Amino acid sequence: MRKVAIYGKGGIGKSTTTQNTVAALAEMGKKVMVVGCDPKADSTRLLLGGLAQRTVLDTLREEGEDVSLEDITKVGFKDTICTESGGPEPGVGCAGRGIITSINLLEQLGAYGEDKNLDYVFYDVLGDVVCGGFAMPIRDGKAEEIYIVVSGEMMAMYAANNICKGIMKYAESGKVRLGGLICNSRKTDREEDLISALAEQLGTQMIYFVPRDNMVQKAEINRKTVIDFDPTVTQADHYRNLAKKIDENKLFVIPTPLSTEQLEALLIKYGIAD
Repeated sequence: MRKVAIYGKGGIGKSTTTQNTVAALAEMGKKVMVVGCDPKADSTRLLLGGLAQRTVLDTLREEGEDVSLEDITKVGFKDTICTESGGPEPGVGCAGRGIITSINLLEQLGAYGEDKNLDYVFYDVLGDVVCGGFAMPIRDGKAEEIYIVVSGEMMAMYAANNICKGIMKYAESGKVRLGGLICNSRKTDREEDLISALAEQLGTQMIYFVPRDNMVQKAEINRKTVIDFDPTVTQADHYRNLAKKIDENKLFVIPTPLSTEQLEALLIKYGIAD
């Protein structure tokens, strides 16, 4: 079983990219589990047809600790297994601790057991590495392959570089490695060249460039992934290609994060900050 975590700046399209990629892997015949690690609990809704899934934390609050795996998971598109960690009530508690609680509970209930025949488990993790909870998938070896969703926007690149610092910190004592950058295009100037250059300086690869296409939004409005909504469109093929690249990937590295000065120099070189 391959253990994958998708990170990226909030609002970069990380959850959308994850779900569309998982749909493509499922279409390939892979058995995939998705663990939503975002308090918004929106990491699985496209795979579930827009169904609002009760989160692990809500289930524990309402029913106590005597819960079964069936209480906190649902079956989605092409038999993907979906679960959402959830978060605390607004203004109360730490959302990061919800991730810790959820992942530990999934393990205790045998969610990743050999009898499940999983090819992949995907962790869709909120934003930047800002606290121990959100770093848990890389800190405790829950995930071994990290992909960072990024764009040609300065703050998205800044967040990607910070995430690489977190990977580098925990790679020294574990198996976690960076598998590459996924550019979720925002149609900024020289975007593909810029992200390729960023990947090279980090010591990794831009594993795929996902072009911007309104078909993604149309599918979301219809509460589906692109492949589920219209498998014949070009954008569906892009997600298939991304899934294939991940499935065949052999390049896993400990990244070399940039200094702030190096990152700014890269942005200036490609005309972003001049």
